[in-house]
Amino acid sequence: MQEIRFVCGSGGLGGGKVVAKALDEAMALKPHFIACDAGTTDSGPFSLGSGRSNYPREAVKRDLEIILAAARRAGIPVLIGSSGTAGIDAQVDWVVDIANEIATEHQFKVKTAAIHSEQSPEYLKGLLRESRIKPLDPAPYLDEALLDRTSHVVGMMGVEPLQRALAQGAELVVAGRCSDSALFAAMPIMKGFPEGLAWHAGKVMECGTQVCESAGRGVIYAKLTHEDLVIRPYGEGLKCTPQSVAAHSFYENGDPHLHVESSGTLDLTNSTYEAVDEYSVRIRNSGFKHSENYTVKLEGAEKVGYQSVVIGGIRDPYFIRNYDTWIEDVRKKTTTSVSEILKLAETDYRLDFHAYGLNAVMGKLETETRTPHEIGIVLNVTASTQDLATKIAEISRQPLLHTPIPEWSGSITSIAFLHNPVPLDRGAVYRFCLNHVAVPRTQEEMFRTRVLEIG
Repeated sequence: MQEIRFVCGSGGLGGGKVVAKALDEAMALKPHFIACDAGTTDSGPFSLGSGRSNYPREAVKRDLEIILAAARRAGIPVLIGSSGTAGIDAQVDWVVDIANEIATEHQFKVKTAAIHSEQSPEYLKGLLRESRIKPLDPAPYLDEALLDRTSHVVGMMGVEPLQRALAQGAELVVAGRCSDSALFAAMPIMKGFPEGLAWHAGKVMECGTQVCESAGRGVIYAKLTHEDLVIRPYGEGLKCTPQSVAAHSFYENGDPHLHVESSGTLDLTNSTYEAVDEYSVRIRNSGFKHSENYTVKLEGAEKVGYQSVVIGGIRDPYFIRNYDTWIEDVRKKTTTSVSEILKLAETDYRLDFHAYGLNAVMGKLETETRTPHEIGIVLNVTASTQDLATKIAEISRQPLLHTPIPEWSGSITSIAFLHNPVPLDRGAVYRFCLNHVAVPRTQEEMFRTRVLEIG
């Protein structure tokens, strides 16, 4: 096999950027497979903790239907990674169910491999006792009690589980948490193509059209040989340049040249980027060095409580000038009332104030010193139950409305609330609680594959 061709159908399945016309143009070049990343930790721990997808079912179905139908017409496989956003087992099953609905409606059958990547606390405790879980930098303290508190933990698979599924003849691979790049590297490496170029293809393709000079709606096509990799976009107004491809190669990593995967490290130190034409870029000389130990990155989320939110705005220049001392007085009045009414200590809950327009984004790192004419205040109240969070938010209403400042006397109203009633109940909130890698006893034990026919 002298070359292998493949398509990134979407940089985020459900994001609505799949264009049927653009995909048809790429399909005319007869690719050997289509792959799509469907998840990320970029958006925070909520999806991992709660099991909810970032995108509604209708949006995921819309994108997957275009891709799966095109692949079935061409008789090539589709690989989906980090299914349902976080890749927990229930989200994998959710995407399989969507795919089954699509296949049934289109009246075709698809041999499907569902790869589960969720890890049980008991299994992880065994690895921990054998010193097979190693911290990354930075990493929170890990013990068995923390593992018991996690809502979900997933392991990030590399190419190996995907390759096993393809070797079993899977026409659709719906994978749990997965290295974005592995989705595109798995089949080329199986076919004997250079590992460095295969992994580099995944690195620059996994976000879809973000590798282009200006992102837009469309797909990314790649042709990989034993000497080079050429990528180009299909979609209105899209083009890749050496600068855009090199920039996308370097981002999201502590070291711009070395990108660690389960089985080794992608090395871009000697990579070159060359314009082929107005739209395409050729990559050469990317390397891959195998690691001594096979490792699997762990991602876990734990529930930290429940939250209510208070949103309001202040436009009075006197209050804005006195904001720091005024908001501290509001905090003190609120905590005093909570102590008297609910009998709670300050350690039983959290009050987090954010003043948008006044250093809310950068905090103490802010370099701009202009005084705004208005600020938006957001108070996050976090407590052990939703009922307590709501009650504390309700108690905060009066201090926010009527706490005075030295430059005012008499009755005073300081803030305009956005909503009525004032508190918005957010429900459960989560935080990431693992930044570790596991060293499994075998490459197979952390990932479980279920093969089924859908449609």
